Amino acid sequence: MTTQPSPAEPSDLAARAAEKHVVVVGGGIGGLVAARECAKVGMRVTVLEAADVLGGAIRRVDLDGITVDAGAESYATRGGLVRALVEELDLADRIVVPQAGGAWLAGIPGVGAAPLPAGGILGIPANPFQDDVRRIIGWSGVWRAYLDRVRPPLTIGHQLSLGKLVASRMGAKVRDRLVAPVTTGVYSASPDDIDIDVAAPGLNAALTRVGSLSGAVQALRDAAAAKATDGPAEAKTPGAAVEGLAGGMSTLIDALSDDLTKLGAEVRTGVRVRGLRAVGDTWSIEMEVAPGETVAVDDVDPVIAERIVEDLAAEPTVEEMAADAVIVATPEAVAREILAVAVPALRWTEAAASPEIEIVTLLLDAPGLATAPRGTGVLTVPGSHTAKALTHSTAKWGWVRDAAGDRQIVRVSFGAQGSLRRPQG
Repeated sequence: MTTQPSPAEPSDLAARAAEKHVVVVGGGIGGLVAARECAKVGMRVTVLEAADVLGGAIRRVDLDGITVDAGAESYATRGGLVRALVEELDLADRIVVPQAGGAWLAGIPGVGAAPLPAGGILGIPANPFQDDVRRIIGWSGVWRAYLDRVRPPLTIGHQLSLGKLVASRMGAKVRDRLVAPVTTGVYSASPDDIDIDVAAPGLNAALTRVGSLSGAVQALRDAAAAKATDGPAEAKTPGAAVEGLAGGMSTLIDALSDDLTKLGAEVRTGVRVRGLRAVGDTWSIEMEVAPGETVAVDDVDPVIAERIVEDLAAEPTVEEMAADAVIVATPEAVAREILAVAVPALRWTEAAASPEIEIVTLLLDAPGLATAPRGTGVLTVPGSHTAKALTHSTAKWGWVRDAAGDRQIVRVSFGAQGSLRRPQG
């Protein structure tokens, strides 16, 4: 006869947690959320961020007194995890949804520009015979896409690559002219490099169940519509797969930082972690700390003192910190550098190519844009334009329009992972 150990009392668990020091490297949204989860259970937490501000891909910019997002401007509603975080941080009253009016697609061979078809998922149409779909892929593309409906279900299997699945089921034109503009604009990656289960959870299962890709898209949309009927009013907005925050997504970063302070965590910016190594059961973290703004120099000629201050201010100091656990929440290239000593195998494996993305935000005195001639924005067929996407922010977000007054704010995005194929003619 064996006896089960009695469960630890909450007070015991809290005492154990308080003994642990967790260091989170990276003050982006992922690092801050991880830090908060650790701090919530009573662990001692230190966040180290190399930049002088928190946020990573979520950042703000001031345009002539108007504060707007310079990085990520919204979050996906799928799964509800981000919304739950927003509500926990008392930001529910800031939740906003995009204004009505779809985006356009530019660079379509033989067509130019046309409204992006409605009723799909990641650009995959539920009905290839829709007029707005046919206009983009042509009749040859429509009939090729229709083969998806008559192909035997036994050929489906479980495909990981979104691009390969779409091309095999519905043809290259659907992949290149409809799906690629969406994945490039949203994920900065070719559809061939997009994992279906990450970008469209449930699509593979619906495909196997329904027997066709277009049918699976329709089944998922029907299920989402039925769920939205009983959900909050915001979720009932047609096509509202994303939400934003009035004042910008940086308000989420501010709220996370404030909450970490309340939970007793230490948040340090201007600290670049150079590496870490195991020391018994703990970790030693080597870091460069940005110099302070002032350096005291007494009894020295003012000219020499100024040079000494400049020299000292240019050199960061090196510190070491001990931790029971380390969470690395940085881009892959930075993580590899930090972990090189602790995980030698990283020296001999090749890093995945990271997209170099640039977003240019423009404040325009352009009355002609007030009518939103291209809806809330434009996506481009890969290879047709230098820019991958344009967002008409004052047309997409009511709070931005109110802040901008008579002026217009436009965001233009450049850069994507890898080199995408040229669109078919």
